[in-house]
Amino acid sequence: MGIHMRVPGIISLLFLISGLFEFNVVYSYTLPPRGNKIITPLKNDIDPSSPQQTPPSQFPIKFAVVGDLGQTEWTKTTLQHISDPGYDMLLLAGDLSYADTIQEEWETFGRFIEPLASQRPWMVTTGDHDVEKIKILHRRSFTAYNTRWLMPFDLSGSKSNQYYSFEVAGVHIIMLGSYTDYDSKSNQYEWLQGDLKNVDRNKTPWLVVMFHAPWYNSNTDHQGESQSIGMKASMEDLLFQARVDIVVSAHIHAYERFTRVYKEQANKCGPLYINVGDGGNINDYNP
Repeated sequence: MGIHMRVPGIISLLFLISGLFEFNVVYSYTLPPRGNKIITPLKNDIDPSSPQQTPPSQFPIKFAVVGDLGQTEWTKTTLQHISDPGYDMLLLAGDLSYADTIQEEWETFGRFIEPLASQRPWMVTTGDHDVEKIKILHRRSFTAYNTRWLMPFDLSGSKSNQYYSFEVAGVHIIMLGSYTDYDSKSNQYEWLQGDLKNVDRNKTPWLVVMFHAPWYNSNTDHQGESQSIGMKASMEDLLFQARVDIVVSAHIHAYERFTRVYKEQANKCGPLYINVGDGGNINDYNP
């Protein structure tokens, strides 16, 4: 099945991608005139007739999973590794552009990823570099992120763009926010309880959870942070009781995979924890 539509630039296109509900559909699009005020790709570096492929409705499905992406030469290498073998959907565990309040860098990030994000769905959650809250000057968190990366949170009963869930090809995927309230009295906690109770393992035998700040981390960096410790103390029991299969985090600019864990001990009924913060942004801990 093929559908053609005209969308006004990369920002709206990302909204479009996150809201596609039909499976195995190829969408094509055309860009607005150059005079349009909404940002469009520079130097015609993307073919306007390129198709946007929605993921399959059943197994097999191939996910690309990444975190701390940024927009560096390392990021280019990561995107090439993702693009070459092909994938059906990308899951990004926070820290997208590393704009850090420099708004033009959200735009350069959009153009940077457009050759991939315009052709496959990208589903994302937030990291610490996406907060962009400035004391006195700008007291609201995630303003740029929420404006540019509007996920379909309301479809899963969530009232916040920071946490939501969706289902694709036999997998129930939950995206949580490490940098929004997560204690047992929070809206996010209450929503997570309800979402886990509604999971039908006959329909979606795989249950995956993604958030930014890792609960388990053997790296010397980012130890003892409240977002990791507090969220783990609040929500680990919920994930264990629901028999979550895989938990994906980022934040640490390295790859690490644990055995199945619960309460700091190996447990065959616990989730498999994977950290994927080696997406490309450079700091002192990168190679």
